[in-house]
Amino acid sequence: MKDVCILIPTLNEEGNIGYVIEGFLRQGFTNVFVIDGRSTDRTREIAERMGAKVVIQTGKGKGQAIREAFEMIDSDVVVIVDGDGSYMPEEVNRLLEPIRRGIADHVVGNRFANFEKGAFTRLNLFGNKVLNFFFRLVYGVELHDILSGYRALTKEVYKNVELRKPGFEVETELTVETIAKGFRILEVPITYRKRGGKTKLHPLKDGFKIGATIYGMLKRYSPGRYFYFIGLALVLSGILIGSYVVYDWFKNVTHYLLAILTALLIISGLQVIVFGMISDFLFRSNVELRKEIREIREEIERWKKTERGHREK
Repeated sequence: MKDVCILIPTLNEEGNIGYVIEGFLRQGFTNVFVIDGRSTDRTREIAERMGAKVVIQTGKGKGQAIREAFEMIDSDVVVIVDGDGSYMPEEVNRLLEPIRRGIADHVVGNRFANFEKGAFTRLNLFGNKVLNFFFRLVYGVELHDILSGYRALTKEVYKNVELRKPGFEVETELTVETIAKGFRILEVPITYRKRGGKTKLHPLKDGFKIGATIYGMLKRYSPGRYFYFIGLALVLSGILIGSYVVYDWFKNVTHYLLAILTALLIISGLQVIVFGMISDFLFRSNVELRKEIREIREEIERWKKTERGHREK
């Protein structure tokens, strides 16, 4: 329990932060770290009174808060949870168990396994489903709730992920960075309750940002796939324009410029696809090399512990 830090990013959560902190304290987790986005209510006062370490973030946004907190925390495992009371502290061990068993480095709580009526608005539920489907389609990884705010990460993961987005895209970044760097990620079912208070997420604006982040980060996970989509779009555009040129050619109408454009689009598209294949090969080789280095490092650490144990005996 001492090696686990409970990280809670907050902004005006005075009605729920007490319940969240108390729930983790009852489970035996005393290392509670609250990073606050300059709340104008009693959030910080309540958190401090309950024994949590409270830090005011220097910037704005959930992503910036978590990135800043990762730099200050040094625990073996970090559990990230929202301070709005929508997640149950009593279920924290569901996230920690796969890490304790050594079968995962990053565990995500799947809200869709059990959510209360009213926990999602219809728009939010539809948007979440679309974004998760888009993620699975683009990345080919079977995860069903990449936007969950309840997750546990080992020190090796949270000290190595590169978070650049300041806002609600942070969950997407954490997920993609984990799989891009060869860490093991796993989902476990959790309960998702109706939040206490108004959501700070704007479904359309933030949903668009998250969708753009999912595709934009494809470069970090699989450069090949990123270029495949671009190359395929160019080739298909060339084929469509070419079909029109050929159709009119049979009617004795010639489009010289469109014919040149058709050739350029198809040739460019094929070149982009080939470039993607080369990039993907190099990237995959790099990921495998990182995995092997990490396994060798872990094996050396185990050997050192064994040797220390023998010397102590």
